[in-house]
Amino acid sequence: MASLSPPSCLRNLFLSPSPPHPFSRPISRRHLVRRPSALREWREYEDAVKRKDLAGALRFLKTVQTDKQTESMVVSAPPRGLDWEVLDACLNADDMRLVGSAFRFLKDRALLPNFGKFTNIVLEGPREVTPTVLKSATGLEVTKLAPKKWGLSDSSSIALAAFLGGVSYLLSQDIDLRPNLAALLALAFMDSLLLGGTCFAQISCYWPPHKRRVVVHEAGHLLVAYLMGCPIRGVILDPIVAMQMGVQGQAGTQFWDQKMESEIAEGRLSGSSFDRYSMVLFAGIAAEALVYGEAEGGENDENLFRSISVLLEPPLSVAQMSNQARWSVLQSYNLLKWHKAAHRAAVEALQVGSPLSIVIRRIEEAMSPSR
Repeated sequence: MASLSPPSCLRNLFLSPSPPHPFSRPISRRHLVRRPSALREWREYEDAVKRKDLAGALRFLKTVQTDKQTESMVVSAPPRGLDWEVLDACLNADDMRLVGSAFRFLKDRALLPNFGKFTNIVLEGPREVTPTVLKSATGLEVTKLAPKKWGLSDSSSIALAAFLGGVSYLLSQDIDLRPNLAALLALAFMDSLLLGGTCFAQISCYWPPHKRRVVVHEAGHLLVAYLMGCPIRGVILDPIVAMQMGVQGQAGTQFWDQKMESEIAEGRLSGSSFDRYSMVLFAGIAAEALVYGEAEGGENDENLFRSISVLLEPPLSVAQMSNQARWSVLQSYNLLKWHKAAHRAAVEALQVGSPLSIVIRRIEEAMSPSR
């Protein structure tokens, strides 16, 4: 994909000196600096964020940081929270390296103290995680951690029962539904075949319990990715937007693992990178299990996990994949359990449609030692 070349933020920093006096000393450029309007400076930055111009917003922030360090110009401090907003421009970034730069920039400014807190930490516990070990650690049967097919989960069963009940009632009123029902089933089939169920997902996302569960699932991905040091491009909760951005399923959290990408480019994959990736993938299932006692979503997460597992050399066997999946779910489950407040804060922020910058701030506030 071609990345846009954002317009640069132009600022007139230096005054043209008047003709030199014969007996005057050379004037340093530092004495010729004119302080630009603080309001105009940050308005340029805000405009870049609104345009989702991540490269432009980052360039401005780094320029301000460099200028402050070299004292070549006087720059006012950003309004409270404004520098965080660079994260809101990540969603449209084609180059994930820019997303990583945005997180590193805020991390270097001590605004993201918990980003990557668990990057190099493998949580305690046995490597061999049998269904019995998983149940003893979580209190849940392994079947409670398996994504449900539509019609088998609690929420879809209720919707299916309501639909069948409605059809039964209309038939009892001597209303012939066969033509309409055939058309409805045909549309549902086409939606499933061509759009991956996007239309049905768009309708179901307006049902509050289902919407809340999707948010809980995605907040799990987001928090574990954040704690493991994987920059997050964004969280997509609208099925149509997800389809337009090529995200499989009704929603998605896009994250990036630079180390894993570099290793795959070299034709290898370390155990630590695979563990980290697996934990983020299964964090949505773990979050649902932690909050609701069972998981419904996560089928696409499992498919992604399998697609990576078979690329390993040698490929993982079915038994090895199952064990890695159980281990990853357990690690993510424990990580989310230890940071319940942060997960809850992310859920509440996503629930009201907050941008990524606000979600990350709420996570940091919930994890602050002062709380």
